[in-house]
Amino acid sequence: MFSPSSLLSLSSLYVVLVLVSCFNGGYSSSSSVHTKIGKGYRLIFAEETTDGGFIGHLQVKQKNNIYGPDIPLLQLYVKHETEDRLRVHITDAEKQRWEVPYNLLPREQPPALKQTIGRSRKNPITVSEIAGSELIFSYTADPFSFAVKRKSNGQTLFNSSSYGSDSFGEMVFKDQYLEISTQLPKDASLYGLGENTQPHGIKLYPNDPYTLYTTDVSAINLNTDLYGSHPVYMDLRNVGGEPYAHAVLLLNSNGMDVFYRGNSLTYKVIGGVFDFYFFSGPTPVGVVDQYTSFIGRPAPMPYWSLGFHQCRWGYHNLSVVEDVVENYRKAEIPLDVIWNDDDHMDGHKDFTLNPVNYPRPKLLAFLDKIHSRGMKYIVIIDPGIGVNSSYGVYQRGIANDVFIKYDGEPYLAQVWPGAVNFPDFLNPKTVAWWGDEIRRFHELVPVDGLWIDMNEASNFCSGKCTIPKGKICPSGTGPGWICCLDCKNITKTRWDDPPYKINASGLQVPIGFKTIATSAVHYNGVLEYDAHSIYGFSQAIATHKALQGLEGKRPFILSRSTYVGSGRYAAHWTGDNKGTWEDLKYSITTVMNFGIFGVPMVGADICGFYPAPTEELCNRWIEVGAFYPFSRDHANYYSPRQELYQWESVTKSAQNALGMRYKLLPYLYTLNYMAHTSGAPIARPLFFSFPAYKECYGLSTQFLLGSSLMVSPVLEQGKTSVKALFPPGSWYSVFDMTQTIVSKGQYFTLDAPLNVVNVHLHQNTILPMQQGGMISKEARMTPFTLIVTFPAGASEAQAEGNLYLDNDELPEMKLGNGYSTYVDLYATAKEGSVKIWSEVQEGKFALDQGWKIEKVTVLGLGGSVDTSGLEINGSPVANGASNVELSSVGQIHLQDDDEDGEGKKKSLMVEISGLDLYVGKNFDMSMKMGTQG
Repeated sequence: MFSPSSLLSLSSLYVVLVLVSCFNGGYSSSSSVHTKIGKGYRLIFAEETTDGGFIGHLQVKQKNNIYGPDIPLLQLYVKHETEDRLRVHITDAEKQRWEVPYNLLPREQPPALKQTIGRSRKNPITVSEIAGSELIFSYTADPFSFAVKRKSNGQTLFNSSSYGSDSFGEMVFKDQYLEISTQLPKDASLYGLGENTQPHGIKLYPNDPYTLYTTDVSAINLNTDLYGSHPVYMDLRNVGGEPYAHAVLLLNSNGMDVFYRGNSLTYKVIGGVFDFYFFSGPTPVGVVDQYTSFIGRPAPMPYWSLGFHQCRWGYHNLSVVEDVVENYRKAEIPLDVIWNDDDHMDGHKDFTLNPVNYPRPKLLAFLDKIHSRGMKYIVIIDPGIGVNSSYGVYQRGIANDVFIKYDGEPYLAQVWPGAVNFPDFLNPKTVAWWGDEIRRFHELVPVDGLWIDMNEASNFCSGKCTIPKGKICPSGTGPGWICCLDCKNITKTRWDDPPYKINASGLQVPIGFKTIATSAVHYNGVLEYDAHSIYGFSQAIATHKALQGLEGKRPFILSRSTYVGSGRYAAHWTGDNKGTWEDLKYSITTVMNFGIFGVPMVGADICGFYPAPTEELCNRWIEVGAFYPFSRDHANYYSPRQELYQWESVTKSAQNALGMRYKLLPYLYTLNYMAHTSGAPIARPLFFSFPAYKECYGLSTQFLLGSSLMVSPVLEQGKTSVKALFPPGSWYSVFDMTQTIVSKGQYFTLDAPLNVVNVHLHQNTILPMQQGGMISKEARMTPFTLIVTFPAGASEAQAEGNLYLDNDELPEMKLGNGYSTYVDLYATAKEGSVKIWSEVQEGKFALDQGWKIEKVTVLGLGGSVDTSGLEINGSPVANGASNVELSSVGQIHLQDDDEDGEGKKKSLMVEISGLDLYVGKNFDMSMKMGTQG
């Protein structure tokens, strides 16, 4: 959905800022010298706890009133919660403070407050460090600071001491201002701290602003707090050629500025507590495994969600939607899911149908038709519920008292329907009411998933508003995002006008600007000031619960606003982007970042949300977007039509790129299973697979799907070639497997005509593929091919892969339920023999489905093939005596610009076709190789 801020450049918010511009206590991009606040705290008491942790009390050293009074006494709690996770929790020792609710993000509770206050302060502190399996916590008592070290090599990962630093001071802990910093080595590569659009690529860039506060600001705005808040970063260091990665999470939902200066990082937070979690890694994949083990594993996705999606704001009636589906069929471009933005609604109201443009009988007939093919249908829901006495959803909401309050009344805002109230998803009654409304709507329209948008939450007005008398709001003419309520600014409370101004919207706008007033009240007296950035997260949890309760099927939810743990419930798209070459490039960084955040099902609006893309750009965008984990074309109401079939050249690129995606669906689905079980991102930076290879630490123009499939797209106008970095090893083009690149770790220039995208598979891999199709349901039932990649020309090598298959409607994605199969695939080349075999777990499901392997392709073999030496499951296979055929062809090795072609190894592609091997049964095959020719 288009947002009001999508049309506004942020500079046009200048008027709003006049009030705050003279305040010098907020964000400053000048970070060379930091104003030090106070003298910090001293540790006055420490002891071990019964649960194996460590508790201490910190007393402020010298009080001051900058940003408010200091909290005089703090409780420090430290615990090695697992072998690879350390927690450091600091809060007010005498008074409960806001924390991310433990029911939304389940975790251990720290010890109750006050249990140790009053003990003798002369109690000796007997330990100066607490060692776990992988990490060591140490501290200095006066002024208090702490450090976290890696046990294996003694490397300091985090050190809050300001000793000798100009760039930061000691820890500060006030009611509305918390500050803490860490020293960093200059050669550390940092990633994360989102959501924002990063013009410098995936590596955090010193002195760029990193503000975390969920905001409806278009993703075209660079270095700005966008829709989600993810206060976590990964730190990758190369120590003498050895890579070590770790991550640091500050679990805090309040608004914050994070200043990264290259040699230090400082948090400035406007509430809550310090609740740090350190994840020891030491590999990037290991870090995300440990992180998602804590915050929640990514949601299992239905198989169809990995197909292609088409959406647009502005499908004015059902016949337009029917035409879109039919035109995709005619153009022979794969399509699994058709979406509606709010065009299907009656007056933009949630859970309604427009009786004229989307009459229910005709819509149900359309859904019967597409459902019978295996296609799916998804619609949008915004959180704002229209204030309308004849609207049942609103009536039931009022009756159940589900809305966020201001001065005891439901807080009034404006979104697309006009005046709205916002459901309070922290209230259990709201969760039940929301589930009931989704159930009622599903009975009206059997949708297959829900798209929750505008949930930062977005408000077209600011402050305390009332419905104007004597005029219609909105009028129904002109843009729908102009505030037409009667509103007054709220500045009377410290929640609406906090002492420290975070860099909200990149311009220090008031934190209640175009959202819910921050002094509004949630369930149990919780302030919007504290809970603001978890609004979309809490809505995703409620929506997930509702969908799962409907038919017991696996839910699909797409959410714009996200927080730590959102990936457990929802997919994400990168919001309102622009149809520009820059936005195409930025999308890769954002998609890779969300893999690190534990939200691997992510993509950007293909061809850009607005304005109109050029034909060339749309060609190149589908060549990237076909390999986003979540692949959807979406456009704005005011843009020309940009479905992929609108241009002949884009149709060709889509057939090519999406054709390959649909062949790769079993691989993508297996990656979804790996994400769900281990957190491993689907799309990921190259350094995940090549952490020792420093050249790829900042690479943001290529990405991997899984550990070994590399996409190297064209991202610049007018280019018909692409300069791509190939980490060491052999790489094979998946579009033409005779094309081979053997890299020492270098750039190669690849041909990339308009309809071509370069995708390469690394050595030592077994990739399962199928034959593709126009819809995932059909593609899923085609025969399998296994692609085995060895290092080119190697006489000894091995490869492995895996395959996960299940009934994708079941809510759980796991083995052991009788409706899933998992296959490990192995291959070796040794002593003139190639062996390929499988080890199947729970093969019944795959056997019931009748899935078979029809072909095996082996890449990179040295020498020649002995056609008489093929054995399958222990029996010799005579060439020509059965359907099985064995053939080989020499591979072409691409040279880089510096190679002279001398001393290159030759290699073969060998195909064994006509096979009839059940996926659900163990198989083994072997063949003999001749000597190198």
